[in-house]
Amino acid sequence: MSAPTRFDRGHTDDLMSFLAASPTPYHAVATAAERLEKAGFRQVAETDAWEGTSGGKYVLRGGAIIAWYVPEGAEPHTPFRIIGAHTDSPNLRVKPLPDTGAYGWRQVAVEIYGGPLLNSWLDRDLGLAGRLSLRDGSTRLVNIDRALLRVPQLAIHLDRSVSNDGLKLDKQRHLQPVWGLGDTRDGDLITFLEEESGLPAGEVTGWDLMTHSIERPSYLGRDKELLAGPRMDNLLSVHAATAALAAAAAADSGLSYIPVLAAFDHEENGSQSDTGADGPLLGSVLERSVFARGGSYEDRARAFAGTICLSSDTGHAVHPNYAERHDPTHHPRANGGPILKVNVNNRYATDGSGRAVFAAACDKAGVPVQSFVSNNSMPCGTTIGPITAARHGIKTVDIGVAILSMHSARELCGSDDPFLLANALLAFLEG
Repeated sequence: MSAPTRFDRGHTDDLMSFLAASPTPYHAVATAAERLEKAGFRQVAETDAWEGTSGGKYVLRGGAIIAWYVPEGAEPHTPFRIIGAHTDSPNLRVKPLPDTGAYGWRQVAVEIYGGPLLNSWLDRDLGLAGRLSLRDGSTRLVNIDRALLRVPQLAIHLDRSVSNDGLKLDKQRHLQPVWGLGDTRDGDLITFLEEESGLPAGEVTGWDLMTHSIERPSYLGRDKELLAGPRMDNLLSVHAATAALAAAAAADSGLSYIPVLAAFDHEENGSQSDTGADGPLLGSVLERSVFARGGSYEDRARAFAGTICLSSDTGHAVHPNYAERHDPTHHPRANGGPILKVNVNNRYATDGSGRAVFAAACDKAGVPVQSFVSNNSMPCGTTIGPITAARHGIKTVDIGVAILSMHSARELCGSDDPFLLANALLAFLEG
């Protein structure tokens, strides 16, 4: 077969479309699944018996997707090469009793999800999207992608100390968005969503809804060498991994590994859910793939022992206004290529042998690679890498793309880095 497609600036153009189409984890996995379907992958239900045939398959569960490609001639003990990522981003999520308000303002009651930069959600036009659960047990995606909500900031005339003392936000009192005028009526928001979705009144019995900025992703800078957009942490990695998996499957030139995409929900609040990296989903899918191909527990153990996972998540580019917050000898730069994330206390799973694996993939792809380590005086963040390594006994390497404004409603990266990452991921999947 022909060589796989290599990625260029067109990949970054496509990333902007992916971000705009994916305001929630549920939309992100639906968008990824649609792209994989076009590449010949087929959905399998967890409740069905699985066949051991070759080809591309995927499982959807809530805001998570596990997709894999079995090459012709793969043995039951053939190891996996996994790209791990997460689909969720910090935001404001709708409470069970959403209709609230005061003093003639109609508002929506929201809860803080993850660790957002709260100020980035102020005075920003917000849409509302997510998943509606219906009376018959089915679900429906909804996306109100227009200026529906806004969290208004207090005028400086009413808080003249803010410029000197800094903005202080109470998460309960100061972040409830407005969406209209008049008296509060219970059921208004869900009735509105039913009407927008063409559903009969009273059909919606549950919901998982969240706000999103309606501002579109865009190139930034004199030479457009930067990209600004929402949810890069971590849909940038989900998008790159989906593209790399599809390209690896299209090539299938004697793959010696089974390439896998594992995109989980709930990373931003600890990954402990049935769709999170600390749940059983990935292990269950990999084991069932082994057993469907006639494998035994011994084959499963052999496959896992030879498996490697790249946990791809965003990291911190050196900030020009806060360089002292970074390690003095590690300054990842935008458009400098993907980063290897290292922490000797296992907040990241990378060790020396894992670094060698990723360095080899980047060398094969002709992609530069950078190293990230936190300033010793700053607590280090973490991601799904250590969880994956510990839960499944799989060698895991933490990598990603360096960005600014992480956890803002709108983040910033170099416009070359998304396709540099995708090329490195494809080289890794090729083995």
